[in-house]
Amino acid sequence: MSYTINTDKSLLNRSVIHHYLSNISYWAKGISQAQVDKIINHSLCFGVYHQDQQVGFARVVTDYVRMAYLADVFILEEHQGVGVGKQLIETIMSYPDLAECSRWMLLTKDAHSLYQQYGFVEPPSPEWYMEKVEKS
Repeated sequence: MSYTINTDKSLLNRSVIHHYLSNISYWAKGISQAQVDKIINHSLCFGVYHQDQQVGFARVVTDYVRMAYLADVFILEEHQGVGVGKQLIETIMSYPDLAECSRWMLLTKDAHSLYQQYGFVEPPSPEWYMEKVEKS
């Protein structure tokens, strides 16, 4: 199967993204369409397409120099297992506008082996890491 990846936000099927994040993902259950629109509007987004249908998504929150946070990565189940996720991560990691980013971050519950292939490791100094999580 042939897949394309594009950063053109006008091509994104926001309904597909909202449905996946709100109903299927473990990290964004219940997110509203308005919240999805806001995160898309304020992120560098990568849409994955097969025959003009959106089948995957990822976004990067970044300053384009010091940090990049990879988030909301998904491939629809019927397109998993054929290397599309790897193609997506390879595209993101080699994206020219992100070449200067010296620190990449992400959170994952179940895809460690995928991201390790692209140099992601557990934080060497977890004692430096802090977070504040607001319950919604």
